[in-house]
Amino acid sequence: MVKEIERAGIPVVHICTVTPISMTVGANRIVPAVAIPHPLGNPALDRNEEKALRRHIVEKALKALSTDVKGQTVFD
Repeated sequence: MVKEIERAGIPVVHICTVTPISMTVGANRIVPAVAIPHPLGNPALDRNEEKALRRHIVEKALKALSTDVKGQTVFD
């Protein structure tokens, strides 16, 4: 699905906890997530720290969307 959306000219970011799976499915822009049970957060953090963590991941994904890539790229 990712490749078809990209082929239509729409950039896609795959946020995932296991980046090799994203590589296998052909995602071009890959942003690592936190952990399998909580990919976009960490319940052990206090509210402000978790909000900052989530913001960081979303900002990284937005940067990946605006980056022209020639192949699979992991945005660490």
